[in-house]
Amino acid sequence: MNRIAAWLPTRIDRRVRVIAWVYLAAQILLVGTGGLVRLTSSGLGCPTWPKCTADSVVNTPEMGIHGVIEFGNRMLGVALGLIAIAAFLAVVRLRKERPDLFWIALLAGLGIPAQAVIGGISVLAQLNPYVVGFHFVISVILVSLCTVFVHRVYTGRVQRTLAVPVWYRVLAYVTSGVVFVTILVGILTTGSGPHAGDADAPRTGLDPEILQHVHSWPAYATVALTLVLLIAAFSRALPTQGWALLLLLVEAMQVGVGLIQSNTGLPAGLVGIHMVLSCVLVAVMTALILNLSTPVDARVSPRATNPNLVGRR
Repeated sequence: MNRIAAWLPTRIDRRVRVIAWVYLAAQILLVGTGGLVRLTSSGLGCPTWPKCTADSVVNTPEMGIHGVIEFGNRMLGVALGLIAIAAFLAVVRLRKERPDLFWIALLAGLGIPAQAVIGGISVLAQLNPYVVGFHFVISVILVSLCTVFVHRVYTGRVQRTLAVPVWYRVLAYVTSGVVFVTILVGILTTGSGPHAGDADAPRTGLDPEILQHVHSWPAYATVALTLVLLIAAFSRALPTQGWALLLLLVEAMQVGVGLIQSNTGLPAGLVGIHMVLSCVLVAVMTALILNLSTPVDARVSPRATNPNLVGRR
């Protein structure tokens, strides 16, 4: 135990940075594999929880590819839990000087078992679309938390000052709210459509065609708001320039994928890409919000004004 304690970081070093990035990437990857479970109708590949079957913890050959996919997703959830533990241990000795990292790691880590329980409830509820949707909402929140974790690892705990006009900050927060609304409507749209995780899984009963149109309204509003953020950032040389541009690019991909999938019968592959891009969108939107302020010493340190989320030390 003493050797393990001695190995734990006492400062932000390369180990902490790597773990932070792996943590964020794993959160997004798990959304992708969760989408694979749903889009291949493997949601009940393991028909019970926490075991895969009443008599087996793991999937059996008789369960076929659906059992492999569902059990594989559960194992990736376990791997993410281990990464969460590694992230917590990486900052546990920094809890006095960096309590922000300690609490973010703890909160995000507690989200992993919560996700496992919600996932189990969704299986026991025969993939109730509202439970499955809530499962995705928690994933989105965890992606945002892990983005904050990466940002704090690189920027440190320093006094910061607002680096944009007040109206710009308000607009950025409004945009983030519209992004969240877009995701919520997208969840309802998917829950009413053909990809519910199993052929016999219940649907919301809502009209998917109408919801597709409703889903597009906040999506286009997000693009319009982002254009304003981008134009203002470049015209005023704000530190959000890079993130506003990246945000618009992700949104363009999202809109493109959304239009193609809605006009081609919702192919599973495109729906999966759409889901992953939603999490990437949340990460970038979070990064833009985090860069609305800069360290107080930005006036004397050019590096502090770097618009990147993770400027080099």
